[in-house]
Parts: sequence; structure tokens; C-alpha cells
Amino acid sequence: MGLMTENGSTAAGQEACSLKFLIYGRTGWIGGLLGRFCAERGIPFAYGGGRLENRAQLEADIAAAAPTHVFNAAGVTGRPNVDWCETHRVETIRANVVGTLTLADVCRESGLILVNYATGCIFEYDGGHPLGSGIGFKEEDTPNFVGSFYSKTKAMVEELLTNYENVCTLRVRMPISSDLTNPRNFITKITRYEKVVNIPNSMTILDELLPISIEMAKRNLTGIWNFTNPGVVSHNEILEMYRDYIDPNFTWKNFTLEEQAKVIVAPRSNNELDTAKLKKEFPELLPIKESLIKHVFEPNQKTSTT
Repeated sequence: MGLMTENGSTAAGQEACSLKFLIYGRTGWIGGLLGRFCAERGIPFAYGGGRLENRAQLEADIAAAAPTHVFNAAGVTGRPNVDWCETHRVETIRANVVGTLTLADVCRESGLILVNYATGCIFEYDGGHPLGSGIGFKEEDTPNFVGSFYSKTKAMVEELLTNYENVCTLRVRMPISSDLTNPRNFITKITRYEKVVNIPNSMTILDELLPISIEMAKRNLTGIWNFTNPGVVSHNEILEMYRDYIDPNFTWKNFTLEEQAKVIVAPRSNNELDTAKLKKEFPELLPIKESLIKHVFEPNQKTSTT
């Protein structure tokens, strides 16, 4: 498979022209958004056509694109959800472990930084990080959630990637964007569920954080980063905003974790991540509820909030 190249805006400044991004995950949600944000900023980029587990194809992509940075937004999350991974374990390992490690290794051999969109769904509230305490898991904490095979593979590969000094691991959680029609959007998902749990969680507002990931590449940042907005927000708080800004007639029903367990195959991760490291690097980063209003609900507003 060949590369798909975009040259960026003609208004690109010298800084943008000195960059060239190679992005994996063209057909995915985050990969598609990342390309759009690059184009808006005049940053030249190409989408990799190689399979992540195929070293020769990755090397060919890099030789053809001659990038300054590589972004990995590819991988397997499962359709319609992570329960798919429970019955497709080899495919999940091939993409999430073998593929990601191969790409990291090829990038290292080429002297390139790899920005890897990973997951923060490798933790769950525990005695040291109780729900509602405001005590979040830090970058150096050991993952404690092994409820789903998807999360197991993500925790495995995160630990192995710490040996690669060229990798920037971004722990994304319950991603949300302003596109409320996208079925991968956490808000879209929960508005379509018959019933939802109501648990505060750290979440990632892509409209705000994907541009920050581009800036992180420019700064050549590496290591593990909790890649969520500061604070937590619950399912009900989001649905209340949805009702207030989008659909005044919207209603929903809650159920307990025990009731949820009866209709899913694998347990789900619920946690709060500590974002002090990211906030120190990017002081402008908005708290989760403020970011939801600014980047998601106000642009989509269909009702009067007065």
C-alpha cells in the first residue's frame, strides 16, 4: 500500500514547513482528526499505508515520506466495543502489541520520535485512589485493571515501550469530540444506550487535546503522559449538558455496575488520572467540564440555556 500525502496549507509558516508528519490510522477516528488538524495548521503530512506488524512496509513508508515525526493512531479497540477483543485475541495482539512495538522499533532505528495514542483504561479506582477523592493515578503508577483483554494488551505494550526513549505515550480515555454524530464519540455512545452507569471518570476532549499532541511533537516530548483534561465528569453530568444544550426532551435511565455486568462481556475501567504533568507543560489546558462546554456543547448548541 502506498502513502497518502497532504502538503498542508499554502499559508504554512517556516516552522510548519520544517515539519513532516507520518500518521498511521487514516481510516480511524483519531487518525482522521489528526490529519485535519495538521492541514489546518499548514503542517505537511502523509498517511502510512503499511501494516503495523510488517516491518518492511513501515520502513518503506518512512523512506518515502521522510518524516520528522511519526504518529500512531492505529490499533484495535473492537467493534462495536472492546468485548470484540475477548474473542479475537490473536488479532488484538497483532495490532496492539506486535504492531505498536514494531513501529516503535522502526522509528528508533530511523532516529524518529513516535507519538503513540494509547489508553488510560488500564486503571480502576482502588484503596489508594478512591472514587471521588480527587487522587488520580500518575504516569509512573503500575496499571491495576486487567478486567478486559484489550486493557491487558495495552498495559503490556505500555510497559515495554518505556524501554524506547523515542516514544511519547499518550493515555487517552473515553474520547469525546464536537462531532456528535460519530459512533466512537463517548457522548454519542451513551446517548444511544438504553441504560448507563453513573461514575465520574477522566476523559479526553479531542478538539482540545489533539492540537496539544501536535505541539508535543514539536517540542520532542517523550515518555508517558496522562492525556486527559483535568478533573472528572460523570455520565449523568454529561447527559445533563446534552439535555440542556442539545435536546431538552432527552431522557435516560441509570443502572448499577452489577446490572451493567450482565449485558457486557468484559468489565470496564473507571478511574481518575492525575494530569499535573500535562498541565505544567500546557497551563492553558481546560478542566474537563469547561472543555466540554467550550469545545463540544456550545458549538453544537440547539437550545437556549437562559
